[in-house]
Amino acid sequence: MQYRSFKNVRCSILGFGAMRLPTLNNDDSQIDEDKAIEMIRYAIDHGVNYVDTAYPYHRGKSEILVGKALKDGYREKVFLATKSPVWQVEKHDDFYKFLDEQLKKLQTDHIDMYLMHALSEERWEKIKSLRFDKFFQRAKTEGKIRFAGFSFHDKYPIFKGIIDEYDGWDFCQIQIIWI
Repeated sequence: MQYRSFKNVRCSILGFGAMRLPTLNNDDSQIDEDKAIEMIRYAIDHGVNYVDTAYPYHRGKSEILVGKALKDGYREKVFLATKSPVWQVEKHDDFYKFLDEQLKKLQTDHIDMYLMHALSEERWEKIKSLRFDKFFQRAKTEGKIRFAGFSFHDKYPIFKGIIDEYDGWDFCQIQIIWI
């Protein structure tokens, strides 16, 4: 496995994404738990140390499954990433409500990489108005998250604006579309 240094941590360049786990009965909300846990642990046992999930994956069941997979010492072997469902955040306190729910589902006391999910121009304006920056600052101070980031699904000028308007980003995850 190859690794890259990032903010004094050593992350595998290959991560394990828990968006498309094996399912039962062609139902996205019914994860084949045994197979999915075996896959995640196999990846970790072979050097992958970045595991990525998000609030809506598998209709809200992915974080629960990842929490189960990271039991028995596996949590200590990985950098765990998940994402805030910003489209559901209606007031500032909702940032904390969702984070606390995610910590429970993931059965952990902190998230290593916490992202504002799928930012676009509209979502960026929304989270700015709800003071996401204060949320990140407090969540870091309380030790609930280590690194603040965002995932991005829009055009370059919007991306540049997001980067330029907030100095607190530690990282970002970019969707690449091949045309």
